[in-house]
Amino acid sequence: MTNDRPADRGAAVAPDAGAAEPAQLSSAIGDYLKAIWQLAQDGPTGTGEIARELNVTAPSVTGMLGKLHGLGLVTYQPYRGAELTQEGRREALRLIRRHRLLETFMIDKLGFGWDAVHAEAELMEHSMSDEFTERLAEHLGQPEFDPHGDPIPRADGSLPSAPGTPLTELRVGQRIRVHRVLSQGSEVLAYVESLGVGPGAELRLVGVEPGGHLLRLEAVASGEPLALSRELAALVVGQVLPEG
Repeated sequence: MTNDRPADRGAAVAPDAGAAEPAQLSSAIGDYLKAIWQLAQDGPTGTGEIARELNVTAPSVTGMLGKLHGLGLVTYQPYRGAELTQEGRREALRLIRRHRLLETFMIDKLGFGWDAVHAEAELMEHSMSDEFTERLAEHLGQPEFDPHGDPIPRADGSLPSAPGTPLTELRVGQRIRVHRVLSQGSEVLAYVESLGVGPGAELRLVGVEPGGHLLRLEAVASGEPLALSRELAALVVGQVLPEG
């Protein structure tokens, strides 16, 4: 279970004509669905994890899970946890599609920094219609990844696959092309961007400091040295490039 922005590991969920539009669901319900989708990749997630993810109290989570269970959006058993039903997963992915398309639009077309768009997208995603979403996707050229490198769910609920090797798994001398940064925190994203470690950057692992807490890297294009803590390096993932 994880708090990052993970790739999809399940089967695609096709749209259902009888499914509720996310605009008909409250923003709080939508936030819970997205959080459970993120946390329950490998099985049910507990109330404590959801509470930490959403910065709410455990009793509040318990009450909302009961409501979501009644709406047919989650399955929930006390002491076992919660996971999305097929309809809940459909609604979560529909919201995530809206969110990541909005972030792409704000960065690519409006000039926002990639560390400044998450909160804005959170405000707008709940009021968008499916028609507006699909027109926005068409306007943007049907992108498969947002500027953070996160996969954008397709209209049918499937997600494109993405390379996912973290910097921490490289051997000394190996190169990687960065694909995504697994964080929504504006401070983390701003810092990573200042180092030039965004999607598309090619890095080489030069060495690891004694104790393994600091990775020494080199930007392949410029030869500039840089260093990342192991904690931060674990959030930077991409495609390992052929040696040579």
